[in-house]
Amino acid sequence: MSDMLANVNLNVPDAPFVRLWRGFLTSRVMVAVALLLLQSLGSLLSQTSEPAIFALCVTYLGTTLVQRMLLHTHPPKQSAGPQWLGTIGFDIAMVCLLQLMQQGNMNYTPLLGVPVLMAAVLGSLTLALGTTASVTLLLLAWSWWLGTRSGNVETQRYLQSALTGTGYFIVAYLVHQLASRLTREQELARQGLMTAQLQTEVSALVIQSLSDGVLVMGEDNTVRTANPAALRLLDDSANPQPPFNLGQLPAWQPLVQLARTTFAKEQPQTADVDLLHPGQSPTGLHVRTWLTSSTGNTQDAMSERLCVMFLHDLREMEARLRTEKLASMGRMSAAVAHEIRNPLAAIVQANALLEEDLQDPQHKRLTDMVRQNADRLARIAEEVLDIARVQHQISHTPASTLALDETVAQICSDWKAQEPHKRPMTVSLNTDSAQVEFDADHLRRVLVNLLDNALRYMRRGPDSLTVTTKVNSAGHVSLQVWSDGAPLDKSVERHLFEPFFSSESRSSGLGLYICRELCNRHGANIRYARISLETGQGLASGNAFTVNFRRTTRPVGPSTLFDAPVV
Repeated sequence: MSDMLANVNLNVPDAPFVRLWRGFLTSRVMVAVALLLLQSLGSLLSQTSEPAIFALCVTYLGTTLVQRMLLHTHPPKQSAGPQWLGTIGFDIAMVCLLQLMQQGNMNYTPLLGVPVLMAAVLGSLTLALGTTASVTLLLLAWSWWLGTRSGNVETQRYLQSALTGTGYFIVAYLVHQLASRLTREQELARQGLMTAQLQTEVSALVIQSLSDGVLVMGEDNTVRTANPAALRLLDDSANPQPPFNLGQLPAWQPLVQLARTTFAKEQPQTADVDLLHPGQSPTGLHVRTWLTSSTGNTQDAMSERLCVMFLHDLREMEARLRTEKLASMGRMSAAVAHEIRNPLAAIVQANALLEEDLQDPQHKRLTDMVRQNADRLARIAEEVLDIARVQHQISHTPASTLALDETVAQICSDWKAQEPHKRPMTVSLNTDSAQVEFDADHLRRVLVNLLDNALRYMRRGPDSLTVTTKVNSAGHVSLQVWSDGAPLDKSVERHLFEPFFSSESRSSGLGLYICRELCNRHGANIRYARISLETGQGLASGNAFTVNFRRTTRPVGPSTLFDAPVV
């Protein structure tokens, strides 16, 4: 969030204060030019010249030009201080010199209003009142000096100076209050703009990260905004990128019709639709629509009505509901599994004793059925209880190291030896003597589980199953189990490593969950991807489960048995 706040700024080079500062610098240049022109014009009309005043005007013009070029991006602080002497102080001094050096009846004192306004608008109230007080004192001093020169004390001249000073005070105060109010309103507007930009970025991030699809479209069926989830639900192969017309593909027509209904009825709509893409299974969606309000002229693009669609994958919704149900059942089944192991063991033992006394093949077939189903129940009970064991060992199993290639070769050999003709596989070991931090029994459980899954779905060809270990250029060690099975459904892929989730009714849905927990325990991670692999029959596409290990240089240490009695 701090990074986002740092990015939300106006970055405007001409801020209001800087623009006003430049405006006053420019106005000082214009006043200097006007003074120089007036002096030149006066010299031409009266045939008299005042070289000192003319030189003073040239000096004033040169100084203001230099300040305009050098100080236009460096305004002074608003508080009263010596930083204003070069501008306000210099202007007051120049006006006083002009007034003192002029030989006729020219009155330059009205020019003192420029520094007064400059202090009132750009400075603090103290600076404004201090500048006005200085100007008033100078006006009174000028009246006194004129009276001293003429020998007459004219009360009217003093009253005129006092009245002018009072007017300057009133103008300075009012202008400063107006400038302060405008500054506050500008700051509020700036804060409002920053808040709006921040909210826009937050909304965009939220929409982009939603697992449900979001489409924003106009009455012309043009999709203005769509998050990645919506584009994935529409069709990854079409690769639509906003803006695009939703009516360009026949499969999207149900969404177009729902949007038209929303615009026509001006009410939110809810419906379940199917998107029928050629050569693909239908994509069931639960769609909710909302209509934005419009203001002013509907022909204005800023007030155009928009339809916001929320797309929910029905398969994912059903899978999520099924997962929640299975998870709640799993909590109960863990306790049940623990309780049924003893009576199940008694059944197995009794069945074995009964089988010894039977001679009839029909009767033996029945005992075989009892034994097979009892074994299946025992495996399911053990898998359910493995969850408690894994959670216990996450915090109790000490870390150990092993030689990856040697361990994988032994596990694959033992697994293949159980049914050599039914378990063809290719093993490619490429990590030499690399050591990884993993428990040997835990790795056996992970690899055997992945191999059993691959055997269940592969096509049983000579190159249908491949186990590979390798080290990439960055030194990271990985183990990959690849099989040429059919691609997984997207709704299944999203929940592969969740407990009690399975695409088969005969599976408990705990195998991959336990694999993930064991990998996390040892600082590794497991990922699924659909990749292509070069085989003896050419390039083949298949399912790959990859375990990325945390490499270590420690010597091989003792392992900890997974099946510790912890339940």
